[in-house]
Amino acid sequence: MKVDILIQRDSTIYYPIVAEDVKLTWERKGTPGKLTFSVVKDDVISFAEGNPVKLTIDGVDLFYGFVFKKNRSGTSPNVIEVTAYDQLRYFKNKDTYVYSNKKANEVIRMIADDFNLKVGTLEDTGYVIGSRTEDNSTLFDIVQNALDETLQAKTKLYVLYDDVGKLTLKNIESMKLDLLIDADTIGDYSYTTSIDDQTYNQIKITFENQDSGKREVFIAKDSANINRWGLLQYTDSVELSTSGAAKAEALLKLYNSLTRTLSVSNALGDIRVRGGSSVIVKLGLGDINVQSYLMVESVTHNFTNGQHLMDLKLRGGQFVS
Repeated sequence: MKVDILIQRDSTIYYPIVAEDVKLTWERKGTPGKLTFSVVKDDVISFAEGNPVKLTIDGVDLFYGFVFKKNRSGTSPNVIEVTAYDQLRYFKNKDTYVYSNKKANEVIRMIADDFNLKVGTLEDTGYVIGSRTEDNSTLFDIVQNALDETLQAKTKLYVLYDDVGKLTLKNIESMKLDLLIDADTIGDYSYTTSIDDQTYNQIKITFENQDSGKREVFIAKDSANINRWGLLQYTDSVELSTSGAAKAEALLKLYNSLTRTLSVSNALGDIRVRGGSSVIVKLGLGDINVQSYLMVESVTHNFTNGQHLMDLKLRGGQFVS
């Protein structure tokens, strides 16, 4: 495996001596792609924050971003630790938008034009959002709100990512990979079952009736699980009295179960895997056996000593992230 890192300063291109590990992390939403590596400071190389960085693996361009952080230590003054992010780092910027009759992909293009970001393929999300006001919100939140509204209307999930310097939007259905994750292809896994977070066996919904001045309460509960786990209550409110009971039942159905999380470490690397990819997982976990597609919530690619391994957080089916 050949790992190449290119750093450009003005018209000068450097191919630095890379020391130790190269790590590339992609998450499904709300986080830019992150590349970390260390270079040897010699008499030739000279680069600064904001300079472009490209990672190439065996001749395939994998990441394009910009230097955001440099660090040295007293024990290794000739080694510079570098952190670079892709274009999505600029989606941490905040702004105010008022828009109407736009699809989520059109919202992304609008933001990209305003912030001078490069765009690749944005799939047509199909659903026209009537109107939205986003006040002093991060660009990440503005886009995610548009994608969430699309998901509710069309039951289609989209992933925004930077594909080697170009903003890309894809339906997760087109991101499935023919990649098997099993006991023979990973180093280890971590599987957790819990009722400590996101588990509730009683839902309490309230409605403030302005006409009567009274509070209406709607409760849905699972008595068997209350006896088994103790009372775990979730509370919320509604704006319409007629939706209170339905919301309570829907939330009980969603939250009245164990939460299960699954991550794997040191899996055999595949440069196609990113946040939003789906991979085939076949693992015996003790109380359950998994044999299905799961979605990658986050992946860290580790390139070291000529070897490529991955750490994955997975979700889907019974698993949350």
